[in-house]
Amino acid sequence: MKEIFPGVFKDGNRVYTVNLTPGKKVYGEKLIDEKQGAKQLREWDPRRSKLGAAIVNGLKEMPIKPGSVVLYLGASTGTTISHVSDIIGKDGFAYGIEFAERVLRNLVELANQRKNIAAMMADARKPEVYKWIEECDVVFCDIADPQETDMAIRNSTEFLKKGGCLMIAIKSQSIDVTKRPQQIYEQEKNRLERAGFEIVQMIDLEPHEEKHCMIVARK
Repeated sequence: MKEIFPGVFKDGNRVYTVNLTPGKKVYGEKLIDEKQGAKQLREWDPRRSKLGAAIVNGLKEMPIKPGSVVLYLGASTGTTISHVSDIIGKDGFAYGIEFAERVLRNLVELANQRKNIAAMMADARKPEVYKWIEECDVVFCDIADPQETDMAIRNSTEFLKKGGCLMIAIKSQSIDVTKRPQQIYEQEKNRLERAGFEIVQMIDLEPHEEKHCMIVARK
C-alpha cells in the first residue's frame, strides 16, 4: 500500500482513504483494517466519485490536503465528500452545498457523524446566501448544469484564497449534447482561463464516468 497523496493510498488500481469514523461505511464501500490496527482504510470507488475517478486516471496534484478548508458544491448524498472528510481530517473542514432536498437528508446524517462537514441546503447560483463561509483552500464543483462553470467561477471569486484551487467535474451532456465531449472540455477550460485561472490539469474520467472530465485550476 503506497501513499500517493497525503491521506490517499493506492494498492494496484484500488484507492483508499483513512476512515475518520472507524467501523462506519458511507455507501457500502469495503473497509480494511491494517494488521497493526493503527488505522482503517475505506476503498474509494471511482465509479461512484468523480474525484476518485480523477485520482485513478492520473491526477498529478491533489489540492485537498490534511487541514484544508473545502467548499463542495453539489455534495449530493455525500459519497465523495466523505472521502474529502477523511483526507482533511479533524483539522480541516468541508462545507457541503446541496440544493436537492431528497438527497440532503443523507448529507445531514453524514455531517452528524463527521464533525468536519457542514451540510447546507443552498443554491450554488446564489453564494451571497452563504457569504458567511470562511475563505477556502479548495472549491470543488460537481453540478450537472449548463451554467456549472459560471457557478464555479462565482463561488471561487467569493470564497477561494489567492493561490487556491478550483476542481470542477464537467459533464459534457449537461452543457451541450450536440458537441463532442472534448469540444465541451476545451470550451469550459477556455472560460476558466478568461476568468483568470491557470489550468493545472485536465483529466478524462472515462471509463469510470462517461463523458466527464475533471479540470484542476489555480486562482
